[in-house]
Amino acid sequence: MRTVTYGAACSLDGFIAGSDGAIDWIHFSPDVEKYMIEYWSTVDAVLMGRKTWEFAAAQGMGGEPGTEPGSEPDFGSNEGSGIPAVATYVFSRTLSEAPPGTELVTSDAVGFVSTLKQQPGKGICLMGGGELAGSLFAAGIIDEVILNVHPVLLGSGVPFFRDLQGRIGLVLKDSRELDGGCVLMVYRVRN
Repeated sequence: MRTVTYGAACSLDGFIAGSDGAIDWIHFSPDVEKYMIEYWSTVDAVLMGRKTWEFAAAQGMGGEPGTEPGSEPDFGSNEGSGIPAVATYVFSRTLSEAPPGTELVTSDAVGFVSTLKQQPGKGICLMGGGELAGSLFAAGIIDEVILNVHPVLLGSGVPFFRDLQGRIGLVLKDSRELDGGCVLMVYRVRN
């Protein structure tokens, strides 16, 4: 069975973006890039909610026509990025057509991801926060949590964990210090 990983860079107080959506506090370094290349080699599917997709596309990360190959990450293309081509699924109850380079999922997210996990393939990356992660945690579908914790307190913003419906036990698999005072932590979700 495939592994679903929920991960992101986050502030020490648990935000993945500032109140205004700012991510200028995220520290990119050669060791982060190396880890990301290793990680992306294990993944062939990305899950995003509509808001995460819109944010990624606005940052040039969406694989849309007109975005530069090699910019952070160019989903659906691997030109110059070190990131393999991945199937990208956008979950939305409001979109009527799929954004460029994606498959739109308007059905039950839990059922869709449960079926996807049973299909042959590599790992599945859940990006962003919000309702999608909350519903997948509640259904016991998320297998790993990866945090790249940055040494900054934002005070407010977009929380990494939202809408959790109870306690979720985790087991530490790996932790390491990254350049810039960041700490990478990989946790396995207890079943």
